[in-house]
Amino acid sequence: MSHLFYQGRGRKPVLDQARGVYMWDTDGRRYLDGSSGAMVCNIGHSDETVLAAMRAQMERATFGYRLHFETEASEKLAAATAARMPAGLDKVFFVSGGSEAVESAMKLARQHALAVGQGSRWKVIARSPSYHGCTLGALAVTGYSSLTAPFAPMMREMPKVPAPRAYLDGLDPEDPATGHHYADMLEARIEAEGPESVLAFLCEPVGGASTGALVPPAGYMERVREICDRHGVLLIMDEVMTGAGRTGAFLGCEHWGVRPDIVVLSKGFAAGYAPLGGIVADDRLVEPVLDAGGFAHGFTYAGNPLACAAGHAVLQVIEAEGLIGRAAEMGASLKARLERLMARHEIIGDVRGKGLLLAFEFMADRETRAPLPREWRAFERFVQIAYDMGLIVYSRRTRDGIEGDHILVCPPLIVIEPQLDEIEETLDRALTAFAAELPARREHA
Repeated sequence: MSHLFYQGRGRKPVLDQARGVYMWDTDGRRYLDGSSGAMVCNIGHSDETVLAAMRAQMERATFGYRLHFETEASEKLAAATAARMPAGLDKVFFVSGGSEAVESAMKLARQHALAVGQGSRWKVIARSPSYHGCTLGALAVTGYSSLTAPFAPMMREMPKVPAPRAYLDGLDPEDPATGHHYADMLEARIEAEGPESVLAFLCEPVGGASTGALVPPAGYMERVREICDRHGVLLIMDEVMTGAGRTGAFLGCEHWGVRPDIVVLSKGFAAGYAPLGGIVADDRLVEPVLDAGGFAHGFTYAGNPLACAAGHAVLQVIEAEGLIGRAAEMGASLKARLERLMARHEIIGDVRGKGLLLAFEFMADRETRAPLPREWRAFERFVQIAYDMGLIVYSRRTRDGIEGDHILVCPPLIVIEPQLDEIEETLDRALTAFAAELPARREHA
């Protein structure tokens, strides 16, 4: 019996240890971590450089409340983080995770608006589908009805615009006109809401779990930046999943040369070694807030020295081992392997992503893009088949969380070619096994 409860009653094996890209349960069975946990463990498990940094910090202090002390660990990580940002983004605020970071970004944006006499601005426009966290504030900007609907009476839902899913809409993702088509929906929404009421636009540069590694069409990100500038709207880039090198750049937005006003970080930022997240903001946003009395926001573990020591060591490993370049190189190889699997398995209707943030989507018909019947719950079943074969992958549903099953394949950035061979071979077997079950599912539908 377990005294824990999470999403459901299902039980999993007990974790014994993890090294590199592999994990072992207490029965000695090995699993390849093909999703980096929840796209978290960017540098793999049990890296000795990070563990040594954490041990050293533990010998000095494991906690120092920010109102009582500054800490060397948090200052070093803040400096190292700012050094990796676009010019001018040099003020860092630490939190414990992605949901906290998203809320912090929105609250900073709002307090800046108040500080500069723009108190009418409070709406944060986001996309649908999207996922930005599980707190009520983060859910308010999340477009994923299966997660938001139960709590709708408890929150003030923010305006949404469609995510740029060109592949579903039959549009050419390489044509800048396609990107402009989706970006212009943002401008139309700003104008419909009243520009004086719109505070910010929040988006992921490459989609995460809600859209399955959706890469925006050409011209989209650049046009979004132009629109935000034209209407005085802040651009908040949710880099929780894309940040820290996963897409082949330190920030996903770098692929389009777009400079956000606020960057949101977590997950790969500390790579699973400690709970850590943060926002990085333009100094022009922070100084008016501090002048007006300070940022009315904070968390007990903000800037925790142990977490910050882990995060700083993670950044050092990413740089020393060239993991950003490796993400691009290994990502291209893995994407080619997923495309080979698509050629062999008709059930795969699309392969997409950037770097080592990759996904494939199941479809009943590639031509019509029809999803598998939702009652089959293919996203759950396939993950279990792969897990039973020793491969961990991650799944969600692309179409508002209701249907459109996709599988995220996002191994740690340290992955090497033989391990990609293992991922491809196991996925191939899992797809074959899953396809063998489909006739029975049709009969029972």
